[in-house]
Amino acid sequence: MKIVVLSSLAYSLTNFRGDLLRAMRANGHEVVAVAPDHDAKVEAELAESGISFRVVPMQRAGMNPLADLRLMAGYARLLLQEKPELVLAYTQKPIVYGGLVARLLAIPRYYPLMSGLGHVFSPDSNVSGLVRKMVARLYRSAVYRAQTIFVFNSDDRQDMIDIGIVRPDQPVMQVPGSGVDLTRFPHVEPSRSPLRFLLIARLLRNKGILEFLEAARQIKSVDPSCEFVVLGHPDQENPAGFSQQELGALARSYPVEFVPGTDDVRPYLADSSVFVLPSTYREGLPRTILEAMATGRAIVTTDMPGCRDAIEDGRNGLLVRPGDATDLARAMLRFVAEPELAATMGERSRRRAEQHYDVDIVNRMLLHEMDLLGAASRYESRIAPDVACDAMQVAPAYSRTGGDRRAAR
Repeated sequence: MKIVVLSSLAYSLTNFRGDLLRAMRANGHEVVAVAPDHDAKVEAELAESGISFRVVPMQRAGMNPLADLRLMAGYARLLLQEKPELVLAYTQKPIVYGGLVARLLAIPRYYPLMSGLGHVFSPDSNVSGLVRKMVARLYRSAVYRAQTIFVFNSDDRQDMIDIGIVRPDQPVMQVPGSGVDLTRFPHVEPSRSPLRFLLIARLLRNKGILEFLEAARQIKSVDPSCEFVVLGHPDQENPAGFSQQELGALARSYPVEFVPGTDDVRPYLADSSVFVLPSTYREGLPRTILEAMATGRAIVTTDMPGCRDAIEDGRNGLLVRPGDATDLARAMLRFVAEPELAATMGERSRRRAEQHYDVDIVNRMLLHEMDLLGAASRYESRIAPDVACDAMQVAPAYSRTGGDRRAAR
């Protein structure tokens, strides 16, 4: 079968979906990966795995109608040329405009991977109600004939129904995020001295950067030995992004080390004690949380959709009020008062990652739902023989709701 995968950033194809794309190839399918930008490293890695790469330009942020029409035209040319039997799209614009084109061209099978509802539907978004309604209608049209809509957290299905994106009878399946490669992210004992708090995220206001900085200042006044690190790329195209001048001023004003974004976060996770993500963004299920859990880190994050799904509050992490730097500092100070908590909660995080978030289990669930599993493949051989295909058997917390996917075709 020929599969086209639509993305909004080349880097994400290998960093977030690489295992899934390789699993598709291992099951005998032809895969064409699509992004709006060239990335030589990504293209080389995809080619090595036998995956084709195409570029369709996209204005990632903003709502310029002419730019979005050009994106639709680009997707139409691509799909007419490639003639895929199945299209998988993730992130907002690929889902919306790829879905609309797939519907217009009567592509037999379309699957949106909704890794979060994004900035438009976040509670702290300054987007107008009219724009939200317009985006919801575009989403609804794009996913109207989707065989299955994949979501990452327990809130998104009902929220999408309430917003008007999906109908109650549409097939929606919750999966455990992107999963995490447990061999690539082995368990490492957390740093005990100094106690080091790490935040990994794009440098956006709605990722809780300012709250983390303020919490760091409060904690430093209690225990000057604690260290704080923010690792991430700036994203000035995003309306929630910081300018370089703002980032420079913040670095000078707060006791926090800013580290440029990297392709390999493992050394920073290994050097940390506790992972912190105080996001107010409508996350799907943050990959950084899963990678930190696999590394064996206690998690401090907000009681928000997506962020809270992987956390058992008080066992492998602590949930805090979104947008509340004082509540964040209070939670982080628990590890200052009880340093052994970092190791205890970190061990529970690792066990939870092994039980629910192994990338092989997640990808098997996706491939099974899309009818892409071969009778015998290299990919299948990596899965423990007692792991059932059925999503409810793989992980009871992850389920499929709605109509029959075969009847929808």
